[in-house]
Amino acid sequence: MAALLTLTPTPLFATDLYIATGKLVDVRAGTVLTDQCISITDDRIMAVAPCGATPKGAKRLEWSALTVLPGLIDLHTHLADAGQSADLALPIKTSPAATALIGAHNARLTLEAGFTTVRDVGTYRGLTDIALRDAINAGHVAGPRMFVAGAYITLPKGGGELNGVVANEELPADMRLGIASTPQEAAAKTTLLMEQGADFIKTIATGAVLAIGTEPGEPELSEAQLRAVVQAAKAKGKFVTAHAHGAVGIKNAIRAGVRSIEHASLIDDEALKMAKASGTWLVMDIYNGDYIDDIGTREKWPEEYLRKNRETTDVQRIGFTKAVKMGAKLAYGTDSGVYPHGQNAKQFAYMVRYGMTPMQAIQSATIRAAELLGKDDALGSIAPGRFADLVAVNGDPLSDIRVLENVTHVMQGGNTVR
Repeated sequence: MAALLTLTPTPLFATDLYIATGKLVDVRAGTVLTDQCISITDDRIMAVAPCGATPKGAKRLEWSALTVLPGLIDLHTHLADAGQSADLALPIKTSPAATALIGAHNARLTLEAGFTTVRDVGTYRGLTDIALRDAINAGHVAGPRMFVAGAYITLPKGGGELNGVVANEELPADMRLGIASTPQEAAAKTTLLMEQGADFIKTIATGAVLAIGTEPGEPELSEAQLRAVVQAAKAKGKFVTAHAHGAVGIKNAIRAGVRSIEHASLIDDEALKMAKASGTWLVMDIYNGDYIDDIGTREKWPEEYLRKNRETTDVQRIGFTKAVKMGAKLAYGTDSGVYPHGQNAKQFAYMVRYGMTPMQAIQSATIRAAELLGKDDALGSIAPGRFADLVAVNGDPLSDIRVLENVTHVMQGGNTVR
């Protein structure tokens, strides 16, 4: 029941639907089917087969002029956050209640953009992501299925702290829920977050681009601390992801047993080989560097941010191309919140530009993302038994991946959202 509640917002179910598609993207086989109809009962797909007469009692939806795909998944979002700006103090100026309400707005934008599931990878205001997830699951607000971290496990004054505003010791308690200086503290904070409802744990293994006083290439949490987090999470059946730009921090995290690496901006060849050999997923946000450079410069974000962004953007894309060629596990994550929510699909074109085929890019945001979550039996493909999460577009995303930036239809759990 707990797993079901995590996966399932509570929509007003349509009893039976029969959706006629023009083209249907089969992400498991990596092919495109034509003249297929999807049978849905309540929130689940019951069958996918050549179209025929509408079953008795079912409502037929004509999507026969459209290309239909599984609901998209973004594995690196920050819905429950105030958003990125030139004002370093914005997160502390925004109360937990206001942060949650902003998150509800962000969630709606994300869902309407076709992203029916997200992994929300941390918030300065600890536990607001859990509140938002629970509100979506209860049907109080519209939004994607959320898997949430609760807070960051980070060193004092590390990449997961709000640095440069007030003395860190003066920050509100909810902004320091995951501060840990030792392996024992890291394990204890991991247990605390899981007890509060975190679905997975987010660690900060290196400095950050968008955090004052930290450097992306420098390791922060040690391998011993990361391993303590992984072991504490594993005991409760949960996985750990690591924010890690620099190669040393990436290797520490892989050796410690994390499931995925976020950013991987400065990954080297040895770390790439380690990731492939261990099956560690890479979630590389290769779009938003351009946004930071453009809007950040225009809005006068801190020069430290802009400098670190310039130092990581191009090299990250080189690493991404190598990862694609090597066959490392790659899944879709954009760091939404750094750029405006609802524009998550803009990264697809970058993934194609830097080495993926359009089908691989689509798979990264559907079946591969679901595999990383450990939910590919319920999410990420259009197949019997999966949730009826669907998006439809005009045009062919395999010819022009950018058509995914303008979805025309969104369905989540059998409920038409758009």
